[in-house]
Amino acid sequence: MAESEMVGGHTYSPAMDAKTHEQTYRGFVRFVEIATGVVICWVLALAVGGIREAWLLAILSVIVSGAAGALGALAPAIGWRGPLVVGILLFLYLAFA
Repeated sequence: MAESEMVGGHTYSPAMDAKTHEQTYRGFVRFVEIATGVVICWVLALAVGGIREAWLLAILSVIVSGAAGALGALAPAIGWRGPLVVGILLFLYLAFA
């Protein structure tokens, strides 16, 4: 990440809390990782519904991927791995069913 001691030739002032800035940045990156995984699951669910005509499985997959994303957001140890599991299962179903 960028140097946090100097920004544009100026040091951080007391009003610019570097620790809070770094935490906010990490939280944003974590959110983007999880949201990207959930959206990929939704695209795979649409492919399962459209190609395999398994619309009930597609609807269930959208719900489960949303729950996995919420679980990943609440449990930092899980993070993006929750939607990844759902995405892998959807891809395997799409490839081999």
